[in-house]
Amino acid sequence: MATIDPGLAGRKILVTGASRGIGAAAARAFANAGAHLALHYNSEPGEANAIVHSCLLQGDFTRMADVARVVEEAIDHLGGLDILVNNAGHMVARIPLDGMRDADIDAVFDLNARSVVVACRQALPALAASRGAIINVTSISARAGGSAGSSLYAASKGFVSTFTRSLATELAPQGIRVNAVSPGTIDTYFHEVYSSAEKLEATRKRIPLRRLGTGDDCAGAFLYLASPTLGGYLTGQIIEVNGGSLMP
Repeated sequence: MATIDPGLAGRKILVTGASRGIGAAAARAFANAGAHLALHYNSEPGEANAIVHSCLLQGDFTRMADVARVVEEAIDHLGGLDILVNNAGHMVARIPLDGMRDADIDAVFDLNARSVVVACRQALPALAASRGAIINVTSISARAGGSAGSSLYAASKGFVSTFTRSLATELAPQGIRVNAVSPGTIDTYFHEVYSSAEKLEATRKRIPLRRLGTGDDCAGAFLYLASPTLGGYLTGQIIEVNGGSLMP
């Protein structure tokens, strides 16, 4: 059986939030395709340690100076940039409306929204030079809304989805494609922190495929969107990876 070559060998790729979960799975898929990687992490490198053809870059993405520095260090190390994957993000906390402080709004939007804008802006000259691609990571909650206490997170991901579509139009004349992956309920550390076993089981029963997703379930979408041969005519698209939970 013939294999499909995604044309990513030697491509220069930065994956943010690559220490575990979806980011680590995407990074492994890119490495297996022969890409050269810069992998960002925050507190510890985790699974990124074992990924070949990569360098590790630390940064706190609630601090925009760190975001800009990580992107520049990635470009310097790789000698350019072909693909930027904006995966870093988190819920920060479950925050109900009656307990929501201005500082909470800043924390959630800085990490999930502002960091994406800053990373894209910092990477723009390198991506224009390579006629490269941006892949953002949004969430099913951007369209379906989040569960109780996750409204800020859902709204921040809604920003990422809209920003993706707008940026696709803006950057198309420079040959830069901009797309996003939108995971559903993926069995990662995120849900270990923010969801109970009972909540996850109730969610699983509502998913048409009757299982939670894994990071590896998302990896193919990243390869597809990054590939100039498979996804070269896609821009402004959001790929839903959710086992049928949302069928827009």
